[in-house]
Amino acid sequence: MRRLLVALLAACPAAFAQDGVDSRELIGQLGGRTALLQLHQNPRADGSVRLSGEYLILPTLQRRFLEGERSRQLGVTFLKEGNSPILYGRPATATLQGTWTEGAFKGARYAPGGQERERFEFSENFPDMRAYSAEVRCELDEGRYASSLHYAVTAGKLQQLDWRSRVAPSGHSCGVMQPVQQSFEGGLRFAVGRCRVTLRDLGEYVRVSAENCAELCGSQAYLEPVLVDRRGGCQLLRPHSR
Repeated sequence: MRRLLVALLAACPAAFAQDGVDSRELIGQLGGRTALLQLHQNPRADGSVRLSGEYLILPTLQRRFLEGERSRQLGVTFLKEGNSPILYGRPATATLQGTWTEGAFKGARYAPGGQERERFEFSENFPDMRAYSAEVRCELDEGRYASSLHYAVTAGKLQQLDWRSRVAPSGHSCGVMQPVQQSFEGGLRFAVGRCRVTLRDLGEYVRVSAENCAELCGSQAYLEPVLVDRRGGCQLLRPHSR
């Protein structure tokens, strides 16, 4: 049962984020590449933490899944990497080994044979967006999921936000309209009740994501995170593993 939960957490990060599962995001460098790391935490009785999640290489959108643990002392962290969200019983494509303390995760990525491939350094501190200005309009459609996103921000202040989605064949939908801006470090955050929409600067993209929005959605509906490039183009955050 535990391994099934770990697999589900890794496979459905957007859905679990909307339900309020404890998770951390970090931005940084893997070798010479910018990467976004998302890890879900499952504390153990001995003080250690079971981890699952994924990282995404930007701008290629190469995606890898992770499973491992973080020790209680010194923050020693070991993560097995794979191409599938279900890692149990499958060989690792690599391992990430390092220390995660005071909001920073530093270490090295190793090949299955133990050779060091590249160093990495991630931080829980994201760039400030108080100077961010943009007006974005997107219509997105992939398989059974479709969404529309319109927002306008001037010098870090929200002017307008309307984000809707629909899932076929149920027709269940989500809708976030005219949220209230909240104080937030490392990005911009807007809220309607418990539902929160967050913008983060990832360098090549601004990512728009939602959490705790079930009350604004039908039972089968959700808001898939969107990546907005510097020209205002959009794509869903569901890249294929490469």
